[in-house]
Amino acid sequence: MTSEVLAVNTAFYRAFEKKDIEAMSALWSQGTGSTCIHPGRSLLRGWKEVHSSWEQIFRNTAYIEINLDIMTTEVADNTAYVVLIENVLQVVNGKRLQAQSIATNVFQFLGGKWYLVHHHGSPIMR
Repeated sequence: MTSEVLAVNTAFYRAFEKKDIEAMSALWSQGTGSTCIHPGRSLLRGWKEVHSSWEQIFRNTAYIEINLDIMTTEVADNTAYVVLIENVLQVVNGKRLQAQSIATNVFQFLGGKWYLVHHHGSPIMR
C-alpha cells in the first residue's frame, strides 16, 4: 500500500512539473472535501477552487522542476499521508528562482484507488 501511495504522490509532482491539468485532475478527489494550501496562501476548499488554483499556477509558470526528499509516509486503513521537502526550481517572468517548501499530501482510498484530498505546502525560510 505504501508503494501505491508514493506512486500517486510522484505522479502529482510530475503532473505539476508538466503543467498537465488533466493528469492533475485524475489524481485529485473531485469532491467538496478536497483542500489545498499553496505556500503563503489561504485555504482553498472543494475541487472547483483547487482546480482553478492549479490552472492559474500552470498559466503563470514558464518552467518548474521539483525534486523530493520524502521524510515520512504513513498508511492506515483508507487514509495516508506523505510529508516531504519540495526542492523547487522555477522560471517566473524570466527569472530563475530556487526555493524549498515542506509539504504534507493526504490521500484517501476511494473506489479502489488512492486520490489526493489535501496538499499543504509551506515555504522553508533560510
